[in-house]
Amino acid sequence: MKLLALDSSGLVATIAVIEDDVCVAEYTTCHKKTHSQTLIPMLDEIKNMIELDLSTIDAIAITKGPGSFTGLRIGCATAKGLGLSLDCPLVPIPTVDSLAYNLYGSKALVCPLMDARRNQVYTGLYHFEKNEDSYEMVCDLKQCAISIEEIIEIVNIHEQDVIFLGDGVPVYAEKIKALCQVDYSFAPAGFNRQKATSVGALGMLAYKKGEYVSAEDMEPDYLRLSQAERERMEMEEKKKAGEV
Repeated sequence: MKLLALDSSGLVATIAVIEDDVCVAEYTTCHKKTHSQTLIPMLDEIKNMIELDLSTIDAIAITKGPGSFTGLRIGCATAKGLGLSLDCPLVPIPTVDSLAYNLYGSKALVCPLMDARRNQVYTGLYHFEKNEDSYEMVCDLKQCAISIEEIIEIVNIHEQDVIFLGDGVPVYAEKIKALCQVDYSFAPAGFNRQKATSVGALGMLAYKKGEYVSAEDMEPDYLRLSQAERERMEMEEKKKAGEV
């Protein structure tokens, strides 16, 4: 089976081609350019480098959110367009799950932190359990948008070593140091941001379980309203109250 994996949910743009249990190619950037400028050129580069015939792709794994509203829309539109043109299904993967999977096999708790702004993080809590010749990732806290104080309180309750990763770590490192009561560490470069190989690995597992959708049915999961939607609702509330 051959799977294309995409992620543009955060600062990183990343694409990979997975064939069975081998990563054939991966291209990851974290630079100033927008995802609309990078994703398709990155795919073209991979396509040329490994002489990829896109018609041989069986499915496309894509992070469905949460994350940057613009990034998710770009990634979703790219995946939907490819899925429609190639007539192949999409495998939606929760962004926070895929970030946690970077630390596959970890003996510590894994706590991804994506900066959600407005004093919140997109986060979750995970651990890995040995299962014959592999590890299974177990979700202890489903991905959500909460304050850094709330997630650290939950981590402290577990009373286990924990590894933090994601673009929220540098933003909240001082609060983690001040509030975390368990032994903690920060994931190193190469593991601390989104990786398409992790999206692809989870995509393979999900596809085999039949957890995929048509390109037409793929929709992002933002977890919370966009700023424009919040402002519209606030204006409607003010109108109802006669304030405007």
